[in-house]
Amino acid sequence: MHIIPAIHVQSFSELEERVGLVKDVVDLVQVDVFDGRYVDSKSWPYIGDTGEFARILKEESGLPFWERVDYEFDLHVQEPEGVIADYVRAGASRVLLHLESTAQMEDIIHEWKGVVDIGIACKPSTPLGELDSYMHEVTRVQFMGHDYVGHSGLTLDPRVFDRIRHFREKYPKHEVSVDIGVNRETAPKLISAGATYLAVTSAIFNTANPAQAIKELETLFI
Repeated sequence: MHIIPAIHVQSFSELEERVGLVKDVVDLVQVDVFDGRYVDSKSWPYIGDTGEFARILKEESGLPFWERVDYEFDLHVQEPEGVIADYVRAGASRVLLHLESTAQMEDIIHEWKGVVDIGIACKPSTPLGELDSYMHEVTRVQFMGHDYVGHSGLTLDPRVFDRIRHFREKYPKHEVSVDIGVNRETAPKLISAGATYLAVTSAIFNTANPAQAIKELETLFI
């Protein structure tokens, strides 16, 4: 699958509900984690947690439908080096780290490479050259579609198209995902520019049939 449902929720029950809507058509979901510091909003487990996250860390319970789907945690978190261990313990198959959120990116990669798959995310205003130091260490880059991360329903920054093209020229073998502003109109252009994965929120969950919306978006890659 090339379409990744991107989920940010206010409670564990809402996470269960959203994953339940897509579990039959995808094998991976992306959970956006907002800490209220790196971004000005909060999501579960920084808000609305009533002990579920602690029980997951203690292996007393698991993430919703963990037997059927893998979890990619997109850590919109200031200094993610302090919390990455929790999300690995919770069952992450991949962790996305935002380039602008830490001064310890190299140290984090060296500590966790081989333990969990790591990708790097960056905003449209961040110079592409700042990724160069890490491209020999990771295989996935996520281009954020807007500088105002931590919110859904935003319009895609048009700079992203050229950023993907330029990145692809330099790193043709890397996986490229895009998050924010992905919909039926922008997705074909992003794919044409070189995106290999699309993280989608509103264009999936603001529809009457999220599973069908995923299937329709997936056909754009054919």
